[in-house]
Amino acid sequence: MFRAVLLQIVATLAVAVIAGILAGKHGAVSAALGGAAIVLPNSLFALRLYVESRKPGGASPAVFFIGEFMKVAATIALLAAAASLYRDLHWLALIAGLVVALKANLLALLSKKF
Repeated sequence: MFRAVLLQIVATLAVAVIAGILAGKHGAVSAALGGAAIVLPNSLFALRLYVESRKPGGASPAVFFIGEFMKVAATIALLAAAASLYRDLHWLALIAGLVVALKANLLALLSKKF
């Protein structure tokens, strides 16, 4: 699971570099913020599942569902914070970072290496 998060980080950095080339510094920051809105909650969710799975009896389904709810809520909060706090936000770059980070997770699940 941590490899999937690492792949999301690499994908976010790649889209931030591309957005920086196409839209400048603010585009790069916006793409990084979009990716971070996915990567940060996912990494905390992965850590929580890892810790819970190490306990006797493993992780319960409730831990998964509560963690998933918290992940979605944190993603929404981070996107709202980016939209309200970063005045030079490039929406297209933010959405590109968001989508690429989400799709990197899908590629990690489909890959046999992960």
